[in-house]
Amino acid sequence: QVQLVESGGGLVQAGGSLRLSCATSGRAFRTYIMGWFRQAPGKEREFVAAISGSGMATYYGDPVKGRITISRDTAKNTVYLEMNNLRPEDTAVYYCAARVSTILVLITTPEKYDYWGPGTQVTVSS
Repeated sequence: QVQLVESGGGLVQAGGSLRLSCATSGRAFRTYIMGWFRQAPGKEREFVAAISGSGMATYYGDPVKGRITISRDTAKNTVYLEMNNLRPEDTAVYYCAARVSTILVLITTPEKYDYWGPGTQVTVSS
């Protein structure tokens, strides 16, 4: 069983920055595709970013491109989401997800991920 725990959320003013972390358990972490999704009240879960097992391939959702960077530290079994120039519309619960399959298709689809963290709240004030 893989467990994911997000941290680093909080309240920040527009234009500010946050760094989210997702600590994972499981020896197969280095093979998992890792993703970040977010969900605002009344909206569907939205793809934010994903990174391949090797860390060589990264993907970003259109609303966050240029403002967000995903990375991973295999030694620490942790994936990060660096968020800059935050906007009020970035306010949401951010979820970390792990995908056992190493095939880089449909990575923006939440249903293709196997494990999820409980989420961390990010609130951006205007």
